[in-house]
Amino acid sequence: MGKKRVMVPAKELELSTVKYEKETIQAPHLMGSILKLFVRIIEIPIIGSLIISFMKKENNMVEMLQNTEIPEKPMFKPEFPPQEAEPSVVIVDEEGEPTDRVQSALKCLPHYDPASCWSGDTLPSFRYWKIRDFAYAYRSKLVTPSKIAEQIITLVEGCKYHKAPTPLLISFDAEDIRKQAAASTQRFKEGNPLSILDGIFMAIKDDIDCYPHPTKGASTWMHEVRSVEKDAVSVSRLRSCGVIFIGKANMHEFGMGTTGNNPNYGTTRNPCAHERYTGGSSSGPAAIVASGLCSAALGTDGGGSIRIPSSLCGVVGLKTTYGRTNMGGSLCGSGTVEIAGPIASTVEDVILVYAAILGSSPEDRISLKPSPPCLPILSSLENVNILGSLQLGKYTEWFNDVHSTDISDVCEDVLNLLSKSHGCKTIEIVIPELHEMRIAHLVSIGSESLCSLNPDIEDGKGVKLNCDTRTCMALFRTFTASDYVAAQCLRRRIMHHHMEIFKKVDVIVTPTTGMTAPKIPPGALENGESNMQVSGYLMRFILAANLLGLPAITVPVGYDKQGLPIGLQLIGRPWGEATILRLASAIEELCAESRRKPASFHDLLKTK
Repeated sequence: MGKKRVMVPAKELELSTVKYEKETIQAPHLMGSILKLFVRIIEIPIIGSLIISFMKKENNMVEMLQNTEIPEKPMFKPEFPPQEAEPSVVIVDEEGEPTDRVQSALKCLPHYDPASCWSGDTLPSFRYWKIRDFAYAYRSKLVTPSKIAEQIITLVEGCKYHKAPTPLLISFDAEDIRKQAAASTQRFKEGNPLSILDGIFMAIKDDIDCYPHPTKGASTWMHEVRSVEKDAVSVSRLRSCGVIFIGKANMHEFGMGTTGNNPNYGTTRNPCAHERYTGGSSSGPAAIVASGLCSAALGTDGGGSIRIPSSLCGVVGLKTTYGRTNMGGSLCGSGTVEIAGPIASTVEDVILVYAAILGSSPEDRISLKPSPPCLPILSSLENVNILGSLQLGKYTEWFNDVHSTDISDVCEDVLNLLSKSHGCKTIEIVIPELHEMRIAHLVSIGSESLCSLNPDIEDGKGVKLNCDTRTCMALFRTFTASDYVAAQCLRRRIMHHHMEIFKKVDVIVTPTTGMTAPKIPPGALENGESNMQVSGYLMRFILAANLLGLPAITVPVGYDKQGLPIGLQLIGRPWGEATILRLASAIEELCAESRRKPASFHDLLKTK
């Protein structure tokens, strides 16, 4: 019998007694035939339960969930206190037309000077083409959406980006792309583009509906039991702005992994280093953007699935506040930790896509009472003063707990640059109960994923899942109702800790991941891989934004000694997207000169 542990109420916890404990995960690294054998064993009744029970005890999960008295009441989904209005922002109407919100976002951006963008003389050694570059090229008749479409189709088919062994896309229809592009080209010819997003090419992660493509969640069977009749809400909003969809992007099966490994269709490779993972689960969306194939992509984030691959691939990824976007039409729409959000090569492109897709569901408007959505006015003269007033919270021991000091050093340098250039002040903070936060998130996302998939698993589809997904499912099945309630009690505690921190700081800053892109073991490609140590490093700084529903963004800030991208994460107050977008834009500008062209990059707007 375990000894009972009693937690003091969160309000009475003395921060001076909090000691940082490095995360240690006790689990074997498995792949190939060993992983297949392990899955068979843990799925055997009684024997499998005993093995998983032992592993849970080794990782202090049993002590936390079953032997601990938690004084707080459960919080079954994020609950936020009222927030103060953010300065120098434009409020947009979440019930209005997406095109109007995108136009408002466009007015918030700094002045666009085509001469400086296209001359080549004043440009850094490498820059991604932005959405406004494509819009200018279309309006100036330098190129048409149809011509760009043909380039993309040629690249996808020529490089086999839609086929194993290394696909970026799971579903691809060249004729559908041509049809969308022809309609956009005609609108430009008539001088009536729908918005700045008209003719902009995007990919959609394969757990979000994009008609007429099937939604498989990168499995081999989901489309057999679930048909797609219309676009997801976020996709419909983008389509109304003229966005052209190139297809459904590859991902880790059902989002249950951090690497992007997928034996079903092949594993997406990192454009910065072909032998390395992109990160997951939004592996395809991040790789498509990083390689220049699309301006932006839509992903989902329940445990870092937008931010991890964006960081590892060297692009920008926004995880919005829980409930800020409507999850209708996505496979993960019924959970309490997931959101849909944009991945793009630049912060301004993230802002434009975010403006199009934002807008809570009617249910979330009632239960969450969201603050009005706003966008930062980056063109404002006040912008510099607002940046200078920002207080950044840094938990140094956590910040430095990374696989390589290259990561913490590069991120620290950026904070120093922010201080020197804008006067941002970094304040030391302490975040209690990080281990408890990890357990609460795992139980929450695991129980909710199992609830969603269980009817199909019980109907015989479970044997068709990948080995690492089946490993996750075997663990999730051992969570009890009391485990889930305990996790929600922890959620309330941890929310209290973070709301106290946000009384002193505006943004919490961390590296996005605890390691850069890991190598893909050749033995992991056929049957998958289970590597909890790698997952621990990739998710080290990720989970508060998911468990607590906070907004967070990753911005590329440099490279390690191997030339692999490093991301800096900004975590904001509830509904505080405008603040983290403003700061992210300033960071991007400070780091622009150091940005490098990925090893695999396609220049769709060649000027020479």
